[in-house]
Order: sequence, then C-alpha cells, then structure tokens
Amino acid sequence: FLHGLFLSSTARAYLDNLRPSRARAGRSRRTLTRQEMETRLDDLVRRAGAGAANRLRDEARAIAAELDRGAELATLSKLISSLSGTHAGRLTTPVGRARRRGRPYDARRLEQFGTLHAALRAEPPTMRAALPRDAAQQTVLSFFEAYYSNYIEGTEFTVDEAVEIVFQGRIPASRPADAHDIEGTWRLASDPDEMNLLPRDSSELLEILRHRHSTILGSRPEVLPGEFKRAPNQSGGNVFVMPEDVVGTLEQAFPLYRSLETAFQRAVFLLYLVSEVHPFADGNGRVARIMMNAELASRNEERIVIPTVYRGNYLAALRAMSHNNVAEPLIRSLDYAQRWTGAIRWRTVADATGQLTKCNAFLESEVAENQGLRLRMPHGDV
Repeated sequence: FLHGLFLSSTARAYLDNLRPSRARAGRSRRTLTRQEMETRLDDLVRRAGAGAANRLRDEARAIAAELDRGAELATLSKLISSLSGTHAGRLTTPVGRARRRGRPYDARRLEQFGTLHAALRAEPPTMRAALPRDAAQQTVLSFFEAYYSNYIEGTEFTVDEAVEIVFQGRIPASRPADAHDIEGTWRLASDPDEMNLLPRDSSELLEILRHRHSTILGSRPEVLPGEFKRAPNQSGGNVFVMPEDVVGTLEQAFPLYRSLETAFQRAVFLLYLVSEVHPFADGNGRVARIMMNAELASRNEERIVIPTVYRGNYLAALRAMSHNNVAEPLIRSLDYAQRWTGAIRWRTVADATGQLTKCNAFLESEVAENQGLRLRMPHGDV
C-alpha cells in the first residue's frame, strides 16, 4: 500500500475507472462511463455529504502520482467541484446538473416513483363516485377520517373523547398537543375549500404541504410546523429522502403526478410520494392521507379511510413498494379501503360507531391478525 492506503482502495477504483477504455465486440466495458461516475459521486454526496467527496479527492491525490493517474485525478477533482457548484465544468447527468443548481434530488426514489406511475397507468381506471351525503353525514365521515388518521399514528383517544375535542372544544389538560393534532386534521378534512385545493405546479405542491403540516402539527413547535425537516429520518431500516434532497425530489416527481389521469391514480401517487420522501420531522402520514383524500374529494370521488384494524395492511403495502418496488399491494389495499369507506353509512357518530365495530374497524391490527379477523365490509360482505 502507499501512504497508508491500499492500492485496491475506493480512491484508486475511481481513478482507474476514469482511464480511457473501450468495450470490445461482445464484451462489456472494463470501466464505468462518465455518466455512471457522476451518478456514483452524486450518490456519495447524498449518503455521506460533500465532506466525503472531498476526502475521496484527498485520498486520490495521495496516490495519483505513484499510480501515474494525474490526468484521472484532474478529471475526478473537476467532477467533484462541479457537483458542489465551485467549478463550472460540464456535467452530463440530470442528477448531477440538479445538484449543481442547488436542487439535488434522490435519483433512486425518483425511479421508484416512476415504477409506481407505470403501475397506476397500467391499471383499469378506477372512478368511484362519492355517495350523496348531507352536511351532517359529511361531518361524520370527516370526523372518522381525522380520528383514524391520528389513531394509526399513535395519537389514541376513544371516540367519545375525540367527539369532545372536535365538536365541543374540550382539550384534555394532560394531552393538549395530541388533542390539537386531531382537531387540526379535522379542520382540514372537513373544510370543502381545503379539500378542493390541488397543486397546479411544484411550487404550489410545496406550499400546500407546508400549510397542511402547519395546520395539523401547529401545537408542536419542536417538530417545526410548516417547515421541511432539518435532520434525516427513518422508519426501521428505511432511511427516507435526505433533508437537502426533499425539495428537489418533490419537484422532480411533480410531472409524474400531473400526468396521471384519474383522481384515484393521483391520490395513490401523492400518498406514496409524501410517505416515502417523509419531508417533515413528524406528521408525514397524516399529511400524506390528507393529500390523498383531497385528490378524491375534489373530484367528488369516495375518500379513503384507513381504520385501526387495517393499519398493518396499509403499512405492509407501503413497505412492499418502498423495499421491493412492488406497487400492486399498495394499489389493491387502497382500492379495498375506498370501497369499504363508501359502504359505511356515515349518518351519526353513534350509528357509524356501531357499524365500524361490526366491521372490526376498532381492533388493533396485531390483535385482529392473531384472532384471524380482518376489516370486513358492512352487512357481512367481504
């Protein structure tokens, strides 16, 4: 090794891959293309920060002379400087040019959003018109939408407690922030103007996301209501989009969203987009479900309520897309939840509570699974 670095180090691999190489007939190239190098360097910056790229350059500089890789070192240095915006060199990949413009994005996630987009376009169009409901029935539906959206995130109240919070303004002294979460979600879900508000461009998408987050989490200053996250976040082993890539990733995904034809397609896409980018420190699931239902409500289509018992199905479907790039479980699970939502008679809170109980909707998903129970359609239909 040289200067404490093994000759087979990452730095040497980058230098070797920048040497001119041609693919022989019937054989693969022995080195990466310029585009592949750009993409790998961008990924390094995304995962480990600009400092990691600078350390790579320093390591390469330490071994370049003894390996006779001076020209390759110069190319590597220009690439790193161009990606960081300190050099106006030519970049050939969209992801590289976006980083230099100060709008980096998560290229792997964007490919995943493309997979979901293609799967949605391949599905037969689903247009499930909302049943006629008077103002009182719509109020009950919006109440349970807000109730369950919070419950499945761990903000757990009984139905009676939630009724007091939402309709009587009784905020429990021991849990004021939790109560305001439900009240904020309810204010969005029950406001016809809010639920008719759709983004016309990527700037409006960012604005609407911030506004809805601020409304739901307004009583929690520690999670920066209305501001995108400043630190990485993850669920289990899944690390979401890095903070510096949030805006660029949302902007890059917007044309995919706009090109979808039906409200259901756009609803599913927006739900997953917000869930996977996870743009906020907290409250991402609740914001994602409001974005989903605004797409449906604005077209007078049936909303999607995710009750407690269905939480496991819902999260498993998100994981199938996130971990395995498989879209069908997400589409199927949300389609079932929409059909179920349309089958409930949202007449009064008491009447709906009785139906929901018979459908197993209030059971914890783990308990239901252990007992062989599932979310049932009303009247015994499955």
